[in-house]
Amino acid sequence: MDLMEYKAQELFHKFGMRCNSGITVDSLEELEDKKNEIVYPAVVKAQVKIGGRGKAGGIKFADNYDEARNAAKAILGMDIKGHTVRKLLLCSKKEVAREFYLSVMLDRGTKCPVFIFSPEGGMDIELLAKEQPEKIFKTVITPGFGAPAYVANYFASKAELDKALTKELGDMIGKLYNLFTTYNCLLCEINPLAIDTDGHIIALDGKVSIDDSAIVKLPDIAESEKNATVDPLVKEAADFNFLYIPCDNSGDIAVVSNGSGMIMSCMDHIAKHGMTVRAALDLGGGATAERIKEAVRIILADPAIHYLFINIFGGITRCSEVALGIKYAIEQYNITKPIVVRFEGTNKEIALETIASLDRVIYADGLISGVEELVKLKKAGEKK
Repeated sequence: MDLMEYKAQELFHKFGMRCNSGITVDSLEELEDKKNEIVYPAVVKAQVKIGGRGKAGGIKFADNYDEARNAAKAILGMDIKGHTVRKLLLCSKKEVAREFYLSVMLDRGTKCPVFIFSPEGGMDIELLAKEQPEKIFKTVITPGFGAPAYVANYFASKAELDKALTKELGDMIGKLYNLFTTYNCLLCEINPLAIDTDGHIIALDGKVSIDDSAIVKLPDIAESEKNATVDPLVKEAADFNFLYIPCDNSGDIAVVSNGSGMIMSCMDHIAKHGMTVRAALDLGGGATAERIKEAVRIILADPAIHYLFINIFGGITRCSEVALGIKYAIEQYNITKPIVVRFEGTNKEIALETIASLDRVIYADGLISGVEELVKLKKAGEKK
């Protein structure tokens, strides 16, 4: 589970790390109520669980309340890569002398935590790893022994930090590792970790990802996530035990399947044909016709979705139930958008009989042919 930035900052503060905390608001009315708590110059930041906020216009600066309100008005409701902004973090804009990157993550290869550091902070670490790998330094940690002092000494030497800053870096590393182990994290990231104009190390932005299986042991996190503002379609899908996945806001295709691997395979093939998936929905296993009906309704609730591809490998989820659910959805919700379906597995023949009379449903005998049908539909739509 990825936490939003403001929640990561709360955890940083809880563990004694020097960080740039601020206020959160969900509306312009709440901003008005909290206007005396804003420290200027301020940064107004969209709170979404995805990167690329700055490039999308989700981070703005303000020197006074009018500018903060205008920024909040522009960002609230904004769509960032399929994620709607429903919460903002307003914190003080810090002047910094230097920026670094610091994280600790679970390395599945070594089955150990690994610290990653770079003297070049404030940028995409994956891009840096690709273009300047010599500027990234790693240290594997033996579980159960904490973060040894040599980690800070090693990283500090790469950044040419003095003795005082090396001590502060060691303190930050120790507290970050304490958070990582206490909360069963998969990743704790500070980007950028900075030296402010007072000459002290501070965490300006952070990301925390927690193992889903550990959430039950963390009531404070579970409660905050329960009350978090989420995409209504994500929430509604979860009510039916479906996983709704916003993808790329520029797309107009939706994918429904029973398994994350099949969804990813569909998305890969769709992308290879120059098309884009806007959203996907994972049915899980054992879905009944009634639940399939609701899945079709939910995934097509977004008016920007024009085409639906349903790819089912029948096992616990029977193809016949999926076909019946599609039929129910078309009849009950008056669905007119074209639906491409591919069935394989349990009760496939019964499923084909069910969809044979449905005008808006196109059957494909494989994944590739299903994507090819989407290509035909897109071309036909562009000619209209």
